[in-house]
Amino acid sequence: MERIAVLPERERGVCCPPTIRLRPEKVAGTSEILKALADPTRLQMAIALRDAKEPLCICDFTATFDLSQPTVSHHMAKLKEAGLVEVTKRGIWSFYRLAPDLPAAGRRILEAIS
Repeated sequence: MERIAVLPERERGVCCPPTIRLRPEKVAGTSEILKALADPTRLQMAIALRDAKEPLCICDFTATFDLSQPTVSHHMAKLKEAGLVEVTKRGIWSFYRLAPDLPAAGRRILEAIS
């Protein structure tokens, strides 16, 4: 007959609690950036903006991704909410670029993706 080892009881939080080094607001901000970039289309859009020499028109995204204008606008709104992009209106067209005040975490995440 096989003997089953009895493990000692552990008291929660007494053994070796992890050190949390990030402030909650930094965790929340970075989490929002990662959520926005978790969608494959939004990730590709953000990379296109990262690599662009000048702001890109929403019409360029509709053609590139074969998506309707409302769908592209939805994706851009998510990126804007996360603080990744800013928009400039010129007549009826919207032009997007990476936010100049993009949080350092967001910039590092986008730079790490090649």
